[in-house]
Amino acid sequence: MPVQILTVESHPFAENSYVVWDDAGTEAFVVDPGFEPDLILDALRERGLSLAAIVCTHGHCDHIAGNAALKAAVPAAPIIIGAGDAPMLTDAVRNVSGLFGFDVTSPPADRTVTEGEALTVAGITMDVYDVPGHSPGHVVYALRGTSPLLVIGGDVLFRGGVGRTDFPGGSFAQLKANIARVLWPLPDDTVVYPGHGPTTTTGHEKRTNPFLAN
Repeated sequence: MPVQILTVESHPFAENSYVVWDDAGTEAFVVDPGFEPDLILDALRERGLSLAAIVCTHGHCDHIAGNAALKAAVPAAPIIIGAGDAPMLTDAVRNVSGLFGFDVTSPPADRTVTEGEALTVAGITMDVYDVPGHSPGHVVYALRGTSPLLVIGGDVLFRGGVGRTDFPGGSFAQLKANIARVLWPLPDDTVVYPGHGPTTTTGHEKRTNPFLAN
């Protein structure tokens, strides 16, 4: 499937938002809209794409800050997030924005997902996996029919790093175990689109990631 993924970096946390669409389609979904939602809306307009859904990997403030603006622009676009992190959307303490001295909230989830579900938006089907450790209900999305396999990973696995685990509900042991359970069995050429920094592959990180060495 010819899937396009556009990275929109959002400051002040250098967070990666993603616009995802099928080459043959006119709809897109947005993953983890950050603090600069206008950049995302501009990208959609420039490409003639309509917003089909707002898909979140987890509920930390830098990954949900743009939800309200996108939902206001396209009220019919559902907000989708892992069931375990859904309470973080509407709670500035849980989504850690309160720790940084400002309160960020999102409209509530229109749909929650858990491992084993298949999520289809904008004509693209994704398999959902629970990968807690960075946050209690973090999920990753593996796009079916892509070659190599494409995974939207949020703050789980980075090039040369992993998501921080010192926020409430975090656990390095849990994160490491879930990376091994979910991501390591995938083909080595699987491309991971992370919440911060450049893309990487599962094979590269298995061989070189200093946080995940046995």
